[in-house]
Amino acid sequence: MPLSEYEQRVLEQLENDLGSDPKLGHAMARGQKSRAHLTWAVFGVVAGLGVVLAGAMTQITALGIAGFAVMLAAAIWGITGGNTASAAKKREPRASDAAGPAPKPTATKDGKGFMGRVEERFERRRDEGNL
Repeated sequence: MPLSEYEQRVLEQLENDLGSDPKLGHAMARGQKSRAHLTWAVFGVVAGLGVVLAGAMTQITALGIAGFAVMLAAAIWGITGGNTASAAKKREPRASDAAGPAPKPTATKDGKGFMGRVEERFERRRDEGNL
């Protein structure tokens, strides 16, 4: 079902508002994790598990707790840190940043924008019975 003109305007307004919020853009920016970072994180989790097992076999509670802490810290570090586009690397402002929000993408060569292509795919899937 195609969107009404009002719904399309509201959707465009929401997209513009989301694109202009620098805090949201920074929070949602995700880079690809580096292989070395993930390797060290997995190594830390395995080492922590080894310490937990050693603590369990020797019945030293403090050693088991320390191993669990190492495992937890390595897992959190592996999940949250290590993006290649990390916030620690400050990027220099571009000329396009000062000009304001980025221009809206134009329609493709066939004259249909994103929503037109989505609607067309939906119609085709519905007609084929793959919905």
